Amino acid sequence: MKKKRILLLITCIVCCAGCGNLSSTEKERFSSSFIDLFDTASTVIAYDESQEAFDAHMESFHQKLEVYNKLYDIYNTYEGMVNLAVVNQRAKDGPVKVDQKIIALLEYCREVYTLSKGNTNICFGTVLSLWHDSRLYSANNPDKAYIPDRKDLEDAAQHTDFDDLVIDREASTVYFKDPALQLDVGAVAKGFAVREVCGWAQAHLWSSAAISIGGNVVTFGYKNDDGKTLWNIAIENPDPDAAENLVSLSLTDLSVVTSGDYQRYYTVDGTKYCHIIDPKTLMPAEYVASVSVLCADSAQGDALSTALFNMPVEEGKALIDSMDGVEAVWVDKDYHRTYSAGFEAYIKNEE
Repeated sequence: MKKKRILLLITCIVCCAGCGNLSSTEKERFSSSFIDLFDTASTVIAYDESQEAFDAHMESFHQKLEVYNKLYDIYNTYEGMVNLAVVNQRAKDGPVKVDQKIIALLEYCREVYTLSKGNTNICFGTVLSLWHDSRLYSANNPDKAYIPDRKDLEDAAQHTDFDDLVIDREASTVYFKDPALQLDVGAVAKGFAVREVCGWAQAHLWSSAAISIGGNVVTFGYKNDDGKTLWNIAIENPDPDAAENLVSLSLTDLSVVTSGDYQRYYTVDGTKYCHIIDPKTLMPAEYVASVSVLCADSAQGDALSTALFNMPVEEGKALIDSMDGVEAVWVDKDYHRTYSAGFEAYIKNEE
């Protein structure tokens, strides 16, 4: 259910005098975009030896990411595969045998639940499905737009206890002690998949790349593959009247993930309702317009961006400042910024 987008700006300076005489050890910049995975637009920019090599590597990258996309899908089933949609259907009746990629995700989500003090909870599916259905119906029928009934939300919230999710790593099974429990991994799954596949890509495909999977941005190596030039990543400004991006970062071997209220929302009686639901109120979170997390781990960034969106800025800043290797920037409803202690060190210096 969760969608996030960061405007990916990668300015590559190519010396024209040398373009026609690349040695066999030099690599060129290539890019490819696709929209068929994780219901979002994605772009890969990488340095490779030739167009043919890049195309072959892209096919391998896409195939590996597609496996995660199908396994973590809660809305669709696929022939011959037990994915999370199947788990949601069957786990109430007994343990369901699943791929270890699902076990790894769910175990990580338990860690995230504890770290976020319940603000990122994949067992919130019963509540989130009510909001998903209302958002989808309202988008197609704006004259009949509605928000879920309060009593329905409160009833659904009775079936969101993480302790009712039983994960057996040894047996590779998942079981719901509460028959009404439903999983929604939208706050974590994409970032987790991006972390796993981009780590594999760095080890096996490319030495330098900037990859944006629906705004989950991962960088490694260097722009121009030159061993020194950092990637430039711009974070979109949630203020619709802003002429420029929020900030541009210079970085490598880091991930940037943003959660915001300005892209996925719908309007009922003049009030805007975003897609990120606060587990404390069962309503869309109202603390900030956006929050962006900078860290080495895309899965952590994805999970934390949701958690921080569901917290007051002061509480979220205290959490981030207590963590090593994690930074963030918050933009409140009046579009004022708050930086974590070390975030500004990554802001690109304009010359």
